[in-house]
Amino acid sequence: MERTHATKVSEVNREWYVVDATGQTLGRLATQIASILRGKHKPLYVPYLDTGDFVVVINAEKIVATGNKLEDKFYYRHSNYPGGIKSVSLRRMLETHPERVITFAVQGMLPKNRLGRKLIGKLKAYAGAEHPHTAQQPKAFPLQK
Repeated sequence: MERTHATKVSEVNREWYVVDATGQTLGRLATQIASILRGKHKPLYVPYLDTGDFVVVINAEKIVATGNKLEDKFYYRHSNYPGGIKSVSLRRMLETHPERVITFAVQGMLPKNRLGRKLIGKLKAYAGAEHPHTAQQPKAFPLQK
């Protein structure tokens, strides 16, 4: 009788990938990044372990939003005081903190538990083309169009 292989954390080999967000649609880019972070592209993927890789996103300011999302999509936060809701449009967020747009989109596609919080820590997003992770020798990840 052959046993089913159970993946262990010690068996996971983590890679570093760099993703260029220039001209990419926000949601389609975020789904591919979330898949890399979870490790779904590997044969030893299991849903209860962190089997994914690190992702460095560059040129986050150059993403594309279809339709009227630049004016109609809002990011909300609340100060926990009465009337303390704040909202920022996608256009304003891309002008001020473009890396947060990628982070929020990917975070919404990850599990809402301690595993998801661990996975989002492996995402490094930068507004421009420069990043401080050259020592890790990240490989370019081929995005699907």
